[in-house]
Amino acid sequence: MTVRTRILIALAAAALLAGATVFYVSRTTASSAQPSAQPPRMAAVVPPDGVDRRTLQVLTNGVLGWASATDPQSPRGLTTVRCDRAYTSARTVACLRPVDALVGTKLSLLDAEGNETKSVPLTGFPNRLKVSTSGRMVSWTVFLDGHSYATTGFSTQTGILDTKTDAVVHSLEEFSATVEGKPHQAVDFNYWGVTFTSDDNRFYATLGTGGKRYLVEGDLTARTVRTLTTNVECPSLSPDGTRIAYKSAVDGDPKKGWRLSVMDLSTLRSTPLGETRSVDDQSIWLDDATVAYALQRDDGVNDVWSVLANGSGQPKLVAEGANSPSLTH
Repeated sequence: MTVRTRILIALAAAALLAGATVFYVSRTTASSAQPSAQPPRMAAVVPPDGVDRRTLQVLTNGVLGWASATDPQSPRGLTTVRCDRAYTSARTVACLRPVDALVGTKLSLLDAEGNETKSVPLTGFPNRLKVSTSGRMVSWTVFLDGHSYATTGFSTQTGILDTKTDAVVHSLEEFSATVEGKPHQAVDFNYWGVTFTSDDNRFYATLGTGGKRYLVEGDLTARTVRTLTTNVECPSLSPDGTRIAYKSAVDGDPKKGWRLSVMDLSTLRSTPLGETRSVDDQSIWLDDATVAYALQRDDGVNDVWSVLANGSGQPKLVAEGANSPSLTH
């Protein structure tokens, strides 16, 4: 990748909104946004008239902001915070900030005013970011080499921060791995796309090795991971903890694109969702019945869509010109 390309790509988006809100990163036009130094505190509750007025936090041209989670035409808001990726949960706002256009990145935790409260220096190009439901655990994935999961020869690094103890796992490659029932370690190990369970100890993620892409279950305390099944990428755990939404390579070949599905963790049985376009994103759950995700247009602009998690229905536009959605709890 050229320096110019990395610099252009490095203009990403992140989101900051205190209270129970939905976050996402947006690339809407300046005309659709209404700048504000500090977003209002908006409770994610259904008002007496029955209208759902939850909000999404967004990045507009790399600037943190917010928008409605249910009305794509509603006015947009902006802060003055810039990020490459962002995620929020339980008042923990995580932001992957660009430090150097080529390799310099850092994880920043922000307060309600957008001020940095903690940081972790990183090397690589920002890709995935997740915060546990409690707000305690933060995980990130950066590309060390390459910039797409559809290519071969890419290299990632995935780490975890415990915001309560400040303990940092710099790379999941430090953990002991059991692959297909046998202890295994290889130089081609790549992890990405972490999602946490409610106990803030167990997690699910993707492990790429030997030409396969596995769903793994991890244990932070034991520092172990074990594979569960193949062709699962970027899992996202449902609010009830029983299912994951994920992307799977079409015919097992990422060059053909990805299909969104939901897997029952007790049976490992999957249901393809009503979104048939290729989605290269780590989706989120708006509730136990609905999955949201970013989808890139041909012109490179992303929009946030939602689809039912049971495989029925058609995709619905949630937020035009947006990506990196996250829902606060």
